[in-house]
Amino acid sequence: MRALLQRVTDASVTVEGEVIGEIGAGFLILVCAMPEDTTATAEALALKVSKLRLFKDDAGKMNLSLAQTGGAALVVSQFTLAADTSRGTRPGFSYAAKPDVAKTLYLHFAEALRGLNIPVQTGEFGANMSVALTNDGPVTIWLDTED
Repeated sequence: MRALLQRVTDASVTVEGEVIGEIGAGFLILVCAMPEDTTATAEALALKVSKLRLFKDDAGKMNLSLAQTGGAALVVSQFTLAADTSRGTRPGFSYAAKPDVAKTLYLHFAEALRGLNIPVQTGEFGANMSVALTNDGPVTIWLDTED
């Protein structure tokens, strides 16, 4: 799985004019399932995300995890993270998992985070979403379970 993680002071996702998910401090996580991913992959990614030390401690150092701060996660499906831009100027997306598999893994990832006591809000799989965020830092991290 691929994920683009952004530390935020707040984030929200809107579909057809209605806010369907919103958080305060925590992570906005854009996530993409790849064809070889499994539920175990989603669980491993959730565990990694929950333990990444990207929040400031009392000394101002990035030394605390999402779990330690009580922050939340806004998880949004993002198949374009699988873009192949190696040829031409129009990206291909054949490296992304098929929609039925991708949706299952996306939802499993969100549930795995909840199972780690992280409050989770989500976007709507397959919908045209508007995502708003205030990137804190800015801190943006690329994760790929294949690496």
